[in-house]
Amino acid sequence: MRSFILRRLLLTLPVLLGVVTLVFSFIHLVPGDPVQIMLGEGAQATDVEQLRHKLGLDQPVLTQYGRYLKDVSSGDLGISFRFGEPVTAIILSRFPATLQLAMLSLAFGALLAVPTGVLAATNPGGWLDRMLTSATLLGISLPNFVSGPIAIIVFSIMLGWLPVSGRAGLAHFILPAVTLGASLSAILTRMVRAGMIEELQEEYVKTARAKGLPEIKVLLKHALKNSLIPVVTVLGLQFGTLLAGAIITETIFAWPGIGRLTVQAINSRDYPLVQGCLLVIACTYVTVNLLTDLVYGLLDPRIKYQ
Repeated sequence: MRSFILRRLLLTLPVLLGVVTLVFSFIHLVPGDPVQIMLGEGAQATDVEQLRHKLGLDQPVLTQYGRYLKDVSSGDLGISFRFGEPVTAIILSRFPATLQLAMLSLAFGALLAVPTGVLAATNPGGWLDRMLTSATLLGISLPNFVSGPIAIIVFSIMLGWLPVSGRAGLAHFILPAVTLGASLSAILTRMVRAGMIEELQEEYVKTARAKGLPEIKVLLKHALKNSLIPVVTVLGLQFGTLLAGAIITETIFAWPGIGRLTVQAINSRDYPLVQGCLLVIACTYVTVNLLTDLVYGLLDPRIKYQ
C-alpha cells in the first residue's frame, strides 16, 4: 500500500505541472491583447506599456513561464487589479465558503442517494423503483441555473422559509447546498441502485441469506459495501464538478466563495485573480482524485495494489 501511495503521489506531479501550464497559457490564449482588454479600448499607450511591463508580458514566453512556475511554487499568484491585494490571500479568504458548500452538497447527495438507491434495488421494476427512477431523471435533467431560481421563488419568496442569499447562518446553507447536490444525488441514486441489483445476485449474498442473516444486515453489511466502489469513484470526480458548478450556484445565491469570485474577476478583467481561481479549483480536483484512489483499499480489501 505504501508503494501505491508513493507511486500515485509521483504520478500526480506531472498532472499538477500540466494544470499550471494550462493556467499560465490562459492569458496568452485570450483573443487580442489581454492588456488592452483589461484597460479598455480608450487606454493610453503609456498605460498599456506600463501594465504589460508590470505583468511581464513584454518578456519572452519561456521567461514568463519560468517566472510563473517559480512564483506558484512559492505561493505567489500575483496581485489582484481589482482589490489591490495578493491573489493568494483573497482566494484563501473565499475558499472556505466554497469548500463548506461543496462538502454539504456532497453529504446531502450521498445521504439521500444511498438509502434511495437501496430501496429502489430491493424491488426492481416495482412502483417505488419506477417512481424513484423518474425522480432521478428529473434531477439529472434540471440544471443549477434553473433549479436555483425555482427554489428561491418557492422557498424564499412564496413561502418565506429560507433566506435568498448570504452566509450568515445555517439556514443560508440549505438552498445552495440542495441546489448543488440535487443532480449529484440523482446520479448516485442510479449508481447505487445498479450496483445493489448486481451485488444481490452474487453467490455470497445468497449464502448470507441461507445462513439466516437478517435482510437488513445482508443489504447493508454485504451488498452495499461492495457496491460502493464505483460510487466512491463518482463522488471523487463529482467533488471537482461541485467546485466548478459552484460558480453558477454561488452567483445565484450571492455566496461569498471562490466560484462567485471567479465570475467577479472575469467581469472586471482581473486576469491574475482569474488565473489564481482556476489554478486552485483544478489543483483541488486533482487532490480529491488522489484521495479517491486511496479510499478504494479501505472499502474493499480484495483490491491489491502491486
